[in-house]
Amino acid sequence: MAPAQKPNAGYELHIHHSTDPMHVDGFPNEQTWQQADKADHFFMVLPMDTSFAKVRTTVRMAYDDNNLYLLAECFNGMPGADMVESLRRDFAFLKNDNFIFFLDPFEDQTSGFSFGANAAGGQWDGLMYEGGKIDLSWDNKWSSVVRHFNDRWVLEMAIPFKTLRYKKGLTRWGVNFSRNDLKTTEKSAWAPVPRQFPTASLAYTGVLVWDTPPPPPGANVSIIPYVLGGVQKDYNTHQPATYKKEIGGDAKIAVTSSLNLDLTVNPDFSQVDVDRQVIDLSRFELFYPEKRQFFLENADHLNNLGYASIRPFFSRRIGLGVPIDFGARLSGKLDRNWRISVLDMQTRKMESTGLPAQNFSVLAIQRKVFSRSNIGFIFINKQSLHYQPGKDTTMPVYSQYNRNAGVEFNLASANNAWTGKMMVLKSFSPNKKGDDYVHAGNLQYTNRHWLAGMQYEFTGSNYNAEVGYVPRQGYIKFNPQVSYLFLPHGGIVLSHGPQLTSSYYFNESFHRTDNETQFNWLTTFRDKSTISGVLINDYVQLLQPFDPTNTGVHTLATGTQHRWNTAGLDYVSKPQALFTWDASLRYGGYYADSKKFMFIGDAGYRIQPYVNFTVNATYTSLQLPQPWGHTNFWLVGPKIDFTMTNTLFLTTYIQYNQQTKNMNLNTRLQWRYKPASDLFLVYTDNYLTTPFSVRSRAFVLKFNYWWNL
Repeated sequence: MAPAQKPNAGYELHIHHSTDPMHVDGFPNEQTWQQADKADHFFMVLPMDTSFAKVRTTVRMAYDDNNLYLLAECFNGMPGADMVESLRRDFAFLKNDNFIFFLDPFEDQTSGFSFGANAAGGQWDGLMYEGGKIDLSWDNKWSSVVRHFNDRWVLEMAIPFKTLRYKKGLTRWGVNFSRNDLKTTEKSAWAPVPRQFPTASLAYTGVLVWDTPPPPPGANVSIIPYVLGGVQKDYNTHQPATYKKEIGGDAKIAVTSSLNLDLTVNPDFSQVDVDRQVIDLSRFELFYPEKRQFFLENADHLNNLGYASIRPFFSRRIGLGVPIDFGARLSGKLDRNWRISVLDMQTRKMESTGLPAQNFSVLAIQRKVFSRSNIGFIFINKQSLHYQPGKDTTMPVYSQYNRNAGVEFNLASANNAWTGKMMVLKSFSPNKKGDDYVHAGNLQYTNRHWLAGMQYEFTGSNYNAEVGYVPRQGYIKFNPQVSYLFLPHGGIVLSHGPQLTSSYYFNESFHRTDNETQFNWLTTFRDKSTISGVLINDYVQLLQPFDPTNTGVHTLATGTQHRWNTAGLDYVSKPQALFTWDASLRYGGYYADSKKFMFIGDAGYRIQPYVNFTVNATYTSLQLPQPWGHTNFWLVGPKIDFTMTNTLFLTTYIQYNQQTKNMNLNTRLQWRYKPASDLFLVYTDNYLTTPFSVRSRAFVLKFNYWWNL
């Protein structure tokens, strides 16, 4: 795409090779910084996008043979302490004074990298995808320092070229810089971004102009071995404790500067954060996001295919509850227009359950079309090895194979106003033929005041995605939505307006089975607190027996019809306070002409920047007929983050779930003794709540080291 086609192509920052050795210390003393081109005169994005920012920020960039350097000077907008949650990595953007920049090394306005820090030095890094979304689970090797002066705080960082993926010889990269200042409630960007879009929108980046092509990263091979020891005991089975000793690791090999090969042998993910529990009153499987490091680089190319309710590939299907022996993934850019991901994973045979060894393989190819759109192909294969279903009648029966193939077109206009998607998928499984396909699409338009869109889905009753997340089959869905935003010129209200969304489900004979229509009026105040009133209308015709408490007490019959209305109120407090909270209330009907009240709340208090205490609570009260009667569920989850430095973290998470009669304690100590190299201590307990007793207990010590060859 020619530079003139991009809205902010005229915003250029020139970057030059460093003239002297660089020291990442937060002091802009090097001659390189004195001579570097400046990005300043930022534009305000919020509260309004019609003027220059009131809070001053200047940015300079440089490079040498090994690293890309950035220096950001964030001047104080008004007196007072900077607002931060903690020194925790990948902090919440809205709750921290921070500086973040977005890098598009291919100038394709679709994918890239994001780096930054909050005012206390907590780091932020993530992979960018779909033109403005960021996956913060990605973690890589770079360094930064934040230093405070009387009138400003300064962020200096060094990002190795080996950390980035970029096209050799390209001298124009997309770039934008974003500043969030909570004291003045101002969000700003160097290249202007309309307020209806996030500052991460790659469609609105300026241009980083290199004096010469960036240096090739050279031999770029990283070995990341780990050693692990642990002990665990299941008190329910009264078996002796089992001891765990593991050795394994990953390797990252740069095939080119934009194409990476990841290898793993006997990976272990015991240090990964625990999932946040919920009160489960759904008729369908719940979704939990992927958090395992190996699956995260370029994960959007695979995990974001389809829609939230139609994912042909979901990496959490691989290796949860069964060991992974080895795996490989080739991913990245072939050139400016072509992108590829190839994944192959092998899991171990489980004698205790009869689960055979299985192989998972995926091929995805994507081609850029028009200015920011793309078309892609996906093929997924799950194969049970050396297995005959039903041969051992004492064990469960597993599928011999499952395959999926599909095509997807993603639309993104040059100015981001029009976005959409069309896709077709087909599955291949033994004994499941016919009505085994999916087609779906959506189109959305966004401007300063309006958001309007329509989505439809068709999923056949025999469609089968065993390596995906498709909780529902045999339906047709229509999902229109429209909202309008009023923008007052003054007063305490920043914006307000109505939002209307509906989801209508039909079976394949076009008989309506359920729908939900929601109307709410969202008000955002200038201090960034929000309040929203909600009205919801529900209709459900049950497709199978369902227990409305999900506890196994009794079920409602297939085909029964249920209608109810719900009213609610949501509030989120201003993020710049030391004590923050939000609450959501719902009251109305439920299945079987019953009543339901639900409260969901979060509260947090921070002792800057070292302690962040949060607690989330959910209370659900169901007034059902017999045999259920009056049913109450509590879910309470206190979490304490101690961030002694930006490399030493202690997190304790407690979750009490009355619905599952379980209490979970998870404590994790992480010491990042070198960039991307960690020591973990993880302690986990599970307790039965009635009567109170220990269910299981585990302790793990894990050490890994990132070694660049």
